[in-house]
Amino acid sequence: MGRRRLDWLGLTPEPERELPAAVAALRASSLDAPARRPKDLAAAEQRRVERLILRGSRHSWLRYLAEVTGLVTGVATGSRAGDPAAALLAGEVVLDHHRMLIGLPGPGYGRTANDRAALESAVHTLRTRPGTHTPGSAGTQTPTRTGGSR
Repeated sequence: MGRRRLDWLGLTPEPERELPAAVAALRASSLDAPARRPKDLAAAEQRRVERLILRGSRHSWLRYLAEVTGLVTGVATGSRAGDPAAALLAGEVVLDHHRMLIGLPGPGYGRTANDRAALESAVHTLRTRPGTHTPGSAGTQTPTRTGGSR
């Protein structure tokens, strides 16, 4: 039996730390989202991320991040309802992650090329949208986030 590749787990802790709450906020704004409290949605998303990290594969993790990309780009284009600040945070985190894939062996970086392009556009749109800010920014435009320097 082959060994499981784990190099994808060492990229950055931001996705597991920051995505659950942001993704839960995006899912909560969906018309088909179940009527659950935001705290419950965040806890469920946290469990999903933990399962992916503990039992998933690089492939399943990238599939999850592609799903998050769809949520972010939907908010940015206006094709779905959602909190622009949560979309911006999620978009920045996933974009940073995807950019770091260049340092890992395997097809991950190439596989995420379309998602990176979509996220770059979405993040730009969300950053320049009037009124988009993250909590604690006192209504100012969200600062640019780079690399793992959150």
